Amino acid sequence: MENLSLLSQICSCVTAVAAALVLLIRPLREWVSGASRLREGQKCLLRSNMLRTYYRNRPQQSIRQYEYENFVCEYKAYKALRGNSFVDRIYREIQQWEVIT
Repeated sequence: MENLSLLSQICSCVTAVAAALVLLIRPLREWVSGASRLREGQKCLLRSNMLRTYYRNRPQQSIRQYEYENFVCEYKAYKALRGNSFVDRIYREIQQWEVIT
């Protein structure tokens, strides 16, 4: 009888832990997927701004110093967010341009 009582208590504890995990997993999944969407949004904004800077200055093949510094900061942030290599070519090209102070 004592073993049955102990087994009942163990089952009760396991059930309680399982129920708590179920309640915690959903918010955790939502938080992770939300963070992922934010990261993708940040990458999109960075890429968009870098492309705007690139196409605005491409005809004259020169860039103002503050724009260049901003571009480099954005590029580093983009790569830190695991941005793809699409912007690498543009970054290398801009590094060859004249920087106007």
